[in-house]
Amino acid sequence: MSKVSIYDRSNWGLLQLTRSDRARFLHNQTTNNILELQPGQSCDTVFVNSTGRTLDLATVYILSEAMWILVSPQRRQFLLEWMDRYIFPMDQVELKDLSSEYAIFTIIGDQSKSFLSTLGLSEIPEPTANTHIFLDYWDTQVLVTTGSGLALPGYTLIIPQAKSQFCWQQLTQPDLEVLTEEEWERLRILQGRPIPEQELTEDYNPLEAGLWHNISFDKGCYIGQETIARLNTYQGVKQRLWGIRLTTSVTPGTVITVAGEKVGTITSCTDNFALGYIRTKAGGEGLQVQVGDISGEVVSVPFLTHEYYRP
Repeated sequence: MSKVSIYDRSNWGLLQLTRSDRARFLHNQTTNNILELQPGQSCDTVFVNSTGRTLDLATVYILSEAMWILVSPQRRQFLLEWMDRYIFPMDQVELKDLSSEYAIFTIIGDQSKSFLSTLGLSEIPEPTANTHIFLDYWDTQVLVTTGSGLALPGYTLIIPQAKSQFCWQQLTQPDLEVLTEEEWERLRILQGRPIPEQELTEDYNPLEAGLWHNISFDKGCYIGQETIARLNTYQGVKQRLWGIRLTTSVTPGTVITVAGEKVGTITSCTDNFALGYIRTKAGGEGLQVQVGDISGEVVSVPFLTHEYYRP
């Protein structure tokens, strides 16, 4: 993706954890190693339930006195209540919903750093680093974070709501493509980013969803850890999320078959490309399948990995 695009993610949820136990608390709630992160660093992590099933894929930003958590639009209220259930009276943790206080704009593309530099944001790190920095700009304080939410270079800017309209006007230059919801949806399917209510449901675990790179197998106990560790140890992942190249679009929920036998289900589709879970024993990349009456080929997608972890 060579040109630069912008997408308004202000409908996503932004949750905040403060007080002294915040890192330990989130470390015990999600799959990645939160305790090893320092202020200025970030990571993606997966919220799972007690049986290791997926709730959401979130991005965590470590600030000096707080942690911000960017969550999917469909999961903001759910995760707010989910985490609140696990905060006990002795825990030094305070949870707050910041979603209405900030706008969130994502810049995507190989030239995203150059683009932001032309606007005066020249102190930012390379887009591939898992870092972020507060900059005083546009008469406000902007959190400039690396990462586009996809397997594409980019930045995500978190801006106080009071300055959001002015900042949007500064960012949307004539040569910048503004992505609609439909265009973002198409891009995230082509990239393979799973989302709640489609790929991330309580029917699937994060290993099946291809989110291995967001899981620490060395961090110790957390909610759902025993199930996930066992699946890895005994190579017990029974289905995997793949891209599927098609000749025409299909409806999510359409059955995937091989030689007349059901091997999986479509979860998302755009144009002639879909995401779907396929039984591991049926095969993976290169597998020829039928999706309803349509022929398809199983392909890898940039956002997902399917490698077992070995220490």
